[in-house]
Amino acid sequence: MKAIILAAGQGTRIRSVHGERPKCLITFNNTDWTILDQQINALSHAGIREIGIAVGYERDQVVRHVIKNHGGSLSRFEFIENRHYAETNNIYSLWLARDWLKGSSFVALNADVAFDPAILPPALSSAAPITMIVDRAWRDETMKVAIRGNRITHMSKQMTHEDFSATYIGITVFSTRIAELFLQEIDRLIYHGQKNVFFNVGVQHLVDNGVRVGYTETGSRPWAEIDDAGDLGFARQCVFPKLMTADVAA
Repeated sequence: MKAIILAAGQGTRIRSVHGERPKCLITFNNTDWTILDQQINALSHAGIREIGIAVGYERDQVVRHVIKNHGGSLSRFEFIENRHYAETNNIYSLWLARDWLKGSSFVALNADVAFDPAILPPALSSAAPITMIVDRAWRDETMKVAIRGNRITHMSKQMTHEDFSATYIGITVFSTRIAELFLQEIDRLIYHGQKNVFFNVGVQHLVDNGVRVGYTETGSRPWAEIDDAGDLGFARQCVFPKLMTADVAA
């Protein structure tokens, strides 16, 4: 299995507190430990060696950080550059990684998600063709999902409380048997000009065509998706301290 960390975005809503840096380089409380380091650590503990990082905005900062902090195992990493990061969304970054991902199962992670490492393994061992990691609690301004039985039937950021089942935390696992079909779907979407949408649009199309999308849950384990100053404040107060302990334990 491979992992692709989608880190090309500009993160304009958090610049007032984070500055001109990619969101994946947000540091934990009073440390040099970043979200990117935490994701790499979680992937490593889950047995995933090959890690792709889609870069775009301030790409050199990300590359330098990886070289400095993970240079001893630099051959593990593949940097995929999205030069059109300013006018595209994560579907385009994932599409650019299609040749590198081809023929393998993979996990796709939004680069602004910090999470307890124990959240990941159940999704990686799921038998579903596609598995999304979700939290049963509502969180504002995040992707929501509707669940019927053992499958996700709909996903949207505009979902109402009435239709809501869980919050998607920004991590999706694709099995080998579905990866090629999914990559073909996002190739079709890009061909039709849909470069500025989330790759979840492609997942939804597969759902609509009968592909089962399963899920695993975070349970009580901490996680945070960081889009703005409010999210960062929540993460620093409620999530980062717990994650630092979890990473040490892992």
